[in-house]
Amino acid sequence: MDAIVSNSGTAVSNWLADFESALAQRDIEAATALFADECYWRDLVSFTWNIKTVEGRSEIAALLDAVLEAVKPRHFLIDSEAAEADGVTEGWFSFETEAARGRGHIRLKDGTCWTLLTTMTELKGFEEPRGSARPKGAEHGVHPGRKTWLDHRREEAAKLGSETQPYCVVIGGGQGGIALGARLRRLGVPTIILEKNERGGDSWRKRYKSLCLHDPVWYDHLPYLPFPDHWPVFSPKDKIGDWLESYVSIMELNYWTSSEAISARHDAAKGEWAVEVLRDGKQLTLRPKQLILATGMSGIANMPDYPGMDKFKGEQHHSSKHPGGEAYKGKKAVVIGSNNSAHDICADLWEHGADVTMVQRSSTHIARSDTLMDLALGGLYSEQAVANGITTDKADLIFASIPYRIMAELQKPIYAEMKQRDADFYARLEKAGFMLDFGEDDSGLFMKYLRRGSGYYIDVGASDLVADGKIRLKSGVSVKEIKEHSVVFSDGSELPADLIVYATGYGSMNGWAARLISQDIADKVGKCWGFGSGTKKDPRPFEGELRNMWKPTHQDGLWFHGGNLHQSRHYSLYLALQLKARMEGISTPVYGMGAVHHLH
Repeated sequence: MDAIVSNSGTAVSNWLADFESALAQRDIEAATALFADECYWRDLVSFTWNIKTVEGRSEIAALLDAVLEAVKPRHFLIDSEAAEADGVTEGWFSFETEAARGRGHIRLKDGTCWTLLTTMTELKGFEEPRGSARPKGAEHGVHPGRKTWLDHRREEAAKLGSETQPYCVVIGGGQGGIALGARLRRLGVPTIILEKNERGGDSWRKRYKSLCLHDPVWYDHLPYLPFPDHWPVFSPKDKIGDWLESYVSIMELNYWTSSEAISARHDAAKGEWAVEVLRDGKQLTLRPKQLILATGMSGIANMPDYPGMDKFKGEQHHSSKHPGGEAYKGKKAVVIGSNNSAHDICADLWEHGADVTMVQRSSTHIARSDTLMDLALGGLYSEQAVANGITTDKADLIFASIPYRIMAELQKPIYAEMKQRDADFYARLEKAGFMLDFGEDDSGLFMKYLRRGSGYYIDVGASDLVADGKIRLKSGVSVKEIKEHSVVFSDGSELPADLIVYATGYGSMNGWAARLISQDIADKVGKCWGFGSGTKKDPRPFEGELRNMWKPTHQDGLWFHGGNLHQSRHYSLYLALQLKARMEGISTPVYGMGAVHHLH
């Protein structure tokens, strides 16, 4: 694409030319002089073989000093029209390194760089076979004994895992494992995805019946194959389950259902894993070089251990096991928790005629779905955004271009407007006794999600039931004891119960590493998620990126992949490129591996 000539475009083009010149001359002082006093560089694999943010000129100088000789960056070219608003000039650019091609985004203030994003898009010599490089498919002519596409697929499926070993094993066949599997398939990386359920998509189908995605459709596309344009804005769980199952087939993934990883151990001498798998009741061993845990961002369910739980005469289960409200008409239900799952389950129980009480132990951020769509997501993920030329990939990169250090400050005005716009709604909730917050620093839902993965509810109707008293509320208390037919609280009060649902959240993903591999390995890699904001459940020190996600860990050959559909789609590209490079023997010196500060 020809560069658009404008003042903004000239500013970006000039900066890129000066930056490339300084890098070519290995003049780190000249390169860092192009950055503002306050500056951030976020790199997704292209320079660091890591997901890494550096801050300030000294950290940028250290990065360049470490990587320039190997990376050899060049050909920085503006690739679309730049824009200027509120004293900030933004532009997109392409570039190359010795190993790869990439795309980037820059924000300039007074001619110097405030934020820089660099991302790897493809490995040279190992590009995805798409567009003009797509395979022909048919073999024209006469070929005795020819094999059809189906013959080849059946032969591959029969041999992989027995006669030949996969390079990667992905444990977990939900949206994360499926998205990564699709990326790896396109890159020609032999991969087996293990799914303990009977069908692809069952991790959605087996949740409570009323479950729908709370994120809009534009935010939730899978790689390569977006939802059709008639797809509902908010997808019901069974529809998502069917989509995932179909996607597995269409993308030709080697996807083993009814297959559960029961243990894994790493052989450092051989540089491979021994993964013990129970498949259709038979045990076998897979020996991949790379092991990816795609077992869900939230990890293992947190089941509390309250005194007397073993004596309860009714039914009790974690929210992840809740089947739906049909069987509880006329029953007294107590749901312990006040975040997304708790609200959804309370609403479902109420709709089916249960007498339901929500137990709120700490404050919760509530964002009304329509308001969130309008204020927080609409600019990037909406029909209007699509009409404005914001593709899903472009939206993902815009979101990725904001360093976590400054994201909270940029989010605060959104939630201040939300608080004002929905003031009557919030007043009704507080009058009912509901404890509200907008995050510890008023930065709202996305920061809570990134910091701790909990503490919020996107309201799709349950909040009105709480405000109206249809869902009863017990707030500001903790559970003291479970009796045979009731729950006793810290204030001495007691609620009768036929059903207790523990909507008490999940632990860190490294809990799966402890269960499958060992506690020593889980401690070696440390906690997953959060970035050290110093807020509740996200202790300091500040680390700048989500811990252990989609990047190398302190255990060779062990990776974590998870998050919502948006993150599974976007970050699966960078994880797949890291894995492909290792398979092909490309040098991947990792810059900026952080110390492990937190184990759980």
